[in-house]
Amino acid sequence: MRRSLLRTATLCAVFFSAGGALADSFGAISYSPSTGATGWSYDHGSRRSAERTAQDGCFQNANDCRIAIWFKNGCGAVARGDGGGWGADWGADRGPAEYLALQACRQHTTRCRVVRWQCSGL
Repeated sequence: MRRSLLRTATLCAVFFSAGGALADSFGAISYSPSTGATGWSYDHGSRRSAERTAQDGCFQNANDCRIAIWFKNGCGAVARGDGGGWGADWGADRGPAEYLALQACRQHTTRCRVVRWQCSGL
């Protein structure tokens, strides 16, 4: 009986942990162009929820926040440069997200640097 309960518990743990790993995980970064304030989120079940959390965080420090990037099962990054120019992008992990955000920023300005990155569902 004890062995049967242990086997059942083990199978349930494997089943539920595998199910959790297959679920999509959303994140977002909100950005204020005038102040540079950011808000972010990760591990949300929907894009809308992730964006709302990121916006709420940014609005605590600025009033012109906008969603710069949202991502699913990956990473996002925001880069800012001279004169307030900025860019954002996403990738499978942190490195590509930062690289692509810097490339997007360089289309608008110079001396870009990553000001925020976040990953979700990795």
